[in-house]
Amino acid sequence: MARVVVDVMLKPEILDPQGQAVQRALPRLGFQGISDVRQGKRFELEVDGPVDESALARIHELAETFLANTVIEDFVVKVEEAKETQKAEEAAK
Repeated sequence: MARVVVDVMLKPEILDPQGQAVQRALPRLGFQGISDVRQGKRFELEVDGPVDESALARIHELAETFLANTVIEDFVVKVEEAKETQKAEEAAK
């Protein structure tokens, strides 16, 4: 089983009110030196079988039609290595 991650972010030219709210709150919470915050979504997909070109093409289509609104959002599809997946699972315990 493999893990594929889809990160979805608003396009740079799209206003990000959630990111702006976090950015404004940071100095009040004692966090200085952060000049910009953008908020996004992360989807972790567990894939049965190998993640070959065909599987990545299906996941790309899934992201483009269901996970992201491509009018205002960009997305990146990436395969996590087995070690990263294992570390994440161990950290969650």
